[in-house]
Amino acid sequence: MRNTIFVLFVGMILSLTSCRKDFDTIQNTGSLEFSKATVYLDTVFTNIGSSTYMLKVYNRSIDDIVIPTIKLGKGDSKYRIMVDGMTGKGGSGRVFSNVELLAKDSLFIFIETTASVADVNPADFLYTDEIQFYSGSNYQKVDLVTLVQDAVFLYPSRENGIRENLLLGLDEDGNEVRIEGFELDGSDPVNGNELHWTNEKPYVIYGYAGVPDGKNLVIDPGARVHFHDASGIVVQPNAQINIGTEGSNIPYSPATEVVFEGDRLEPMYSDIPGQWGTVWIRGSQNNNTINHLTLKNAVVGLLVEGAKLKIESSQIYDTSNVGILARASNINATNLVINTSGQANLACTHGGNYSFRHCTFNNNWANSNQVAVTLTNYIENADGTFDYSPLNQADFFNCIIYGSNRVELFLDKGADAATAFNYDFNHCLIKFNDDGVNLPNPELYAQIKTAATATSGNYIELNPGFQNIEKNKLNISPESNAVRKANTAYLLPFDILGVSRTTNDIGAYQSAAFTQ
Repeated sequence: MRNTIFVLFVGMILSLTSCRKDFDTIQNTGSLEFSKATVYLDTVFTNIGSSTYMLKVYNRSIDDIVIPTIKLGKGDSKYRIMVDGMTGKGGSGRVFSNVELLAKDSLFIFIETTASVADVNPADFLYTDEIQFYSGSNYQKVDLVTLVQDAVFLYPSRENGIRENLLLGLDEDGNEVRIEGFELDGSDPVNGNELHWTNEKPYVIYGYAGVPDGKNLVIDPGARVHFHDASGIVVQPNAQINIGTEGSNIPYSPATEVVFEGDRLEPMYSDIPGQWGTVWIRGSQNNNTINHLTLKNAVVGLLVEGAKLKIESSQIYDTSNVGILARASNINATNLVINTSGQANLACTHGGNYSFRHCTFNNNWANSNQVAVTLTNYIENADGTFDYSPLNQADFFNCIIYGSNRVELFLDKGADAATAFNYDFNHCLIKFNDDGVNLPNPELYAQIKTAATATSGNYIELNPGFQNIEKNKLNISPESNAVRKANTAYLLPFDILGVSRTTNDIGAYQSAAFTQ
């Protein structure tokens, strides 16, 4: 990707400079001006290339000038620069001679780095250099600074040009179905126990990290995991995953939070969906647990197929497809927050058993077909046929289901009347206005529209007043319509932040914890 950007920049600069005519120049007198005194290249992992950054150099004078030398300070610099489309002596990206600059004009310098922890200052993990501008005795400079993080890198091996892959099963014709990935090893000669991810260093995953049958992946509180494009975790049948410390009354802190996100650390990537694949739990009926997890920027946050999962005090943000996609699974979720998904925050399909208490689902994706929550008891096959599986239970107690569309809850029983489709929404705040909306099975929503009483019912179309949806802050204030509306029969003792639920508020957050 960076190479592509550089090629585009080269084309752009050449197109701008190709129309220059011959001109007389004088030597630079040290009066250059710069768009920045210091260029900060955002944090990178060791030996992983950065994004491309730009510096503009201005000639404010009325004379056409020549800059005799532009170069990086270190002869073996880990930075690379391109000056007005030129790559420097020998294409080194380090030294440039006799660079011409018209009067009242500017030139572009593009900057990249690929640095190692071995190159940094051990006191602060910063790798530094400078771009130097020489003209005789005149000398000017612009500083370059990059923070470099060490990490544990896990990736498929390559043999005879073929990457390692994971077996997912057989297709309907008996052919093997595989995905690029590797099995985690409890006694890897380089990484040691790959089935225990600690908080000592970040982990960077390439391809899918497979948890083998009969094994358990343990991820400690405070761990940071970064996934490359088309990467994730696959928990094979009969394997197990346990993330964080179990217990919803444990207050949030950086020490308790586990973070899953993409491997681009620059701020511009912080909320871009679809940067990596998914955490895929396949048919595991073991005690899979997820606690205090913040998962960001995946295609599908959690893909749970025929598996058992308990998830507490966790957040899933900015998924390009679905926050949690569950198929014929058993999920028990408390204090869960999912915000912004291309299709649905939560999609429980092909039946199953589900319980959600004090959860917040909000979907403001710019799509007229997105919803916050959808429930079905079937899946459609590639040939257009349907497979049905009973939805034995889908309980939503004291939850917020909201978003930018008029209808944020979609129920679809399918055509097979004999297959169970059981659900219960109790004291939930739901965005639901179906006037003029053609929904299949409209009779399914009768229970949703029942006004709340002491024991049942819901609140339709009340705005919860989230603090800041764009910044994934779904906290509610004391003035929120969700305050003091929870059913105390289903009340959890603490909210997602470990705050005592003294005001009986709907959703994952207590208004008592609200701060501007």
